[in-house]
Amino acid sequence: MPVLYRTHRPQKWSEVIGQDSVVDTLKDGITNKRLAHAYLFSGSRGTGKTTVARIFAKALDTNDEDVYEIDAASNRGIDDIRELREHVSVSPFSSAYKVYIIDEVHMLSKDAWNALLKTLEEPPKHVIFILATTELDKVPDTIISRCQTFTFKKPAREIIRKEIVRIAKKEGYDLDAGASDLVALLGDGSFRDALGMLEKVISTSADKKLTRDEVERITGAPRAGMVNAFIEALITRDADKALKCVSDAEVAGISISTFTVLVLEKMRFILLVQSSASSRDSVKDRVSPDDWQFIDVQAAKKLLKVSMLVSMLEAADRIGRAKIEQLPLEMAVVGICAA
Repeated sequence: MPVLYRTHRPQKWSEVIGQDSVVDTLKDGITNKRLAHAYLFSGSRGTGKTTVARIFAKALDTNDEDVYEIDAASNRGIDDIRELREHVSVSPFSSAYKVYIIDEVHMLSKDAWNALLKTLEEPPKHVIFILATTELDKVPDTIISRCQTFTFKKPAREIIRKEIVRIAKKEGYDLDAGASDLVALLGDGSFRDALGMLEKVISTSADKKLTRDEVERITGAPRAGMVNAFIEALITRDADKALKCVSDAEVAGISISTFTVLVLEKMRFILLVQSSASSRDSVKDRVSPDDWQFIDVQAAKKLLKVSMLVSMLEAADRIGRAKIEQLPLEMAVVGICAA
C-alpha cells in the first residue's frame, strides 16, 4: 500500500489547506517579483513546511535539478555548510534560481550556523534559501533577522477531519463520523500523523467501512466506554469510580494525555448541547450514533459545570510536565468530586 502522506501531498497552491495567509503572501511575492533571498518556515511537524517550500520552488519555475533538499539533522556540521557555500556559487543548470530547502535547520551546530550566516549575508543573486524548523527558539536571532519568516499554525481539527474523509474516499474507504473525528484528534494538528493513523487503520481493515471501534483498537486509543464511564462518574461526583477509570487506563497502557483529551472533547460537546439547542445538529454530525446517545443523555441531566471543564483543562496542561503522568488527572478528580 502506498504511503498516504506522500501519495496525497499537495502539488500546487490550491491543494494546500490550513495555511492561507502563508500561501497568499508567498504567491503575492512571486507575482510582484519581490523575492527574499532567504525564508524561514517554522511550525510543528506535519503542518506543510517542506511541502510549501517545494511548491514555492516550482512556482519560481525552478527545475528539479536546481532544487536541493538538505536534512540538517544528518548534515549539521561546519564541513557540510562549507561544502554548501562552495556549491551555491555555481550557476543553476537550467533555471533562474537554485533553491536550497534545509529541513530541521535548528539541528545545525554553532560553527555551522556561523558559516551559514556568512552565506545569508551575501548570497549569490541566483540562490534562494528556505529554512524549515519545528523549534524556532533554537534558531539564532542573527539568522532569523536575515530571513523572511512565516509561521505555520496547526490546522483546526475540523480541517484535518475533512481532509481525512476526502482522502479515505479517494482510496475507496468510508469513515464514520466517530472514526474521522478520532483520527483527526489523535493527529494533534499534523496532517502527516493523521494520515499515518488512517493508513494503519486501512491496512488492517477487513472491509471498506472504517469505524471508531477499529480506530480505537488499532491505534490503542481509549475505548469510548471507558471515557464515558469516567465522565459519568465525574458528573455524578463519584470519585471512586472516576479514579478506577484512571487506574484502568494506566494498567491498559493508554496514554493518560490522550485519555484526558478525549474526555475533554466529549465534556465539551455535553456542555455545548446542554447550554445551546442550536449546537445539537453540529455536535451530532461530528460523532458516532453511540457517542451522540451518551452526549444527549448527559446533556439532558444538566449536571456538567463549567468549573469541571476548567479543572480538566488545567489537568491536561499539567500532564506533560508531571513526574507522575496520571497525578494531575487524579487531583482534578478529587477536587471536582469534593466540591
